[in-house]
Amino acid sequence: MEWEKKEEGFRVPIKSWCANVEPGALAQAGDLARHSRVFRHVALMPDCHQGYGMPIGGVIACMDAIIPNAVGVDIGCGMGAVRTNIPAESVDEKIIRQILNQARTRIPLGEGHAHRHSVAWQGFDEYPDRAEFVPGRTLSPAWCDSACWDLARRNLGTLGGGNHFIELQKGDDGFLWLMLHSGSRNLGYRIAAVYHKTAQAQNGKMRQDIPSRDLAFLETESDDGAAYIRDMGFALSYARENRRIMMEVLKDAVCISIGDVEFTFEANIHHNYAALETHFGKNVWVHRKGATSAKKAETGIIPGSMGTESYIVTGKGNPESFMSCSHGAGRKMGRMDACRNLSVEECRKAMQGIVYDGFHRVAGRMKKKHGDLFDLEEAPLAYKDIRSVIRDEADLVTPAVRLLPLGVLKG
Repeated sequence: MEWEKKEEGFRVPIKSWCANVEPGALAQAGDLARHSRVFRHVALMPDCHQGYGMPIGGVIACMDAIIPNAVGVDIGCGMGAVRTNIPAESVDEKIIRQILNQARTRIPLGEGHAHRHSVAWQGFDEYPDRAEFVPGRTLSPAWCDSACWDLARRNLGTLGGGNHFIELQKGDDGFLWLMLHSGSRNLGYRIAAVYHKTAQAQNGKMRQDIPSRDLAFLETESDDGAAYIRDMGFALSYARENRRIMMEVLKDAVCISIGDVEFTFEANIHHNYAALETHFGKNVWVHRKGATSAKKAETGIIPGSMGTESYIVTGKGNPESFMSCSHGAGRKMGRMDACRNLSVEECRKAMQGIVYDGFHRVAGRMKKKHGDLFDLEEAPLAYKDIRSVIRDEADLVTPAVRLLPLGVLKG
């Protein structure tokens, strides 16, 4: 841990593994420290940076309450990683391009890109109780109409945009690894938006004193709280299945390009969620927003930025972080700041030796608003140094495998 502080007005202290927390994120952490339902302390991971309501890379525990914005809009966003039995040194650039091109033809990439037809998944039929859920009728949850349900079916097995990615990697164990980052797509966003508004309305009606309307909460024993927990769970299952489907496509692409391949390790984890856990002798709702569970001996995945190394880690079960760790490198520049202030030349240099699609000029709405800039928002230089992040959480995790990127597809 780097520092701990408790200022006047704080109900609980802030404990940080991030040495220099940006002002916006620090102000958000202060709001959490004043919150009536936050238990014990606020924990900031070394990749901490400003988010909506709560810092990304933040962990809190709540007593009998859940805060939708402390889970986030991409409910269940997380990582998948697979180790093959293929020596990484045997995979040349031609094979890397073949694998990525195979994946590209079968996995829709980027915001607004979905499958043309519905994708089958048992979870659609099981959610949550067929007597209570009929798309398009008044009994449906407020977040879901027929258009949302149709899009959810077509979005399953799609990457999305922003910082979501697919990578081929060389492990320091000598093997070829596959990794991807994605979440619950529009489904999670719709759930988050509706329940955040519900929480704001409920807090206003009950005259709950909260430090920020962005941190509105739901009582877990209330009907609305129970409904959010149910629908968050559905989004988590959806996100896990989304990653599983894409990873099966990627594994198949590897088999087509290389031949006989064994997959000797697989992990599929979330880093935007809340879970009922026991900490410091209390049953509490632990919210991990841009943070990963790191219970003792638990396997975690901490990716770097585009073009930098990633890590498979083992948790140490540190109680002070609520048994959590970082979820990645963490941004050090805002998206548009990166596009305005980084040069395409230095970003291309940072990607030297890695197969990728190159940096292109901004398009669509960004182009109308920001002119003739390159889209550099996910370039390596927009992120913190992943090695420093790993060093700063040495009391939370032990690195098990270091992974170097060979080729990447971005959302």
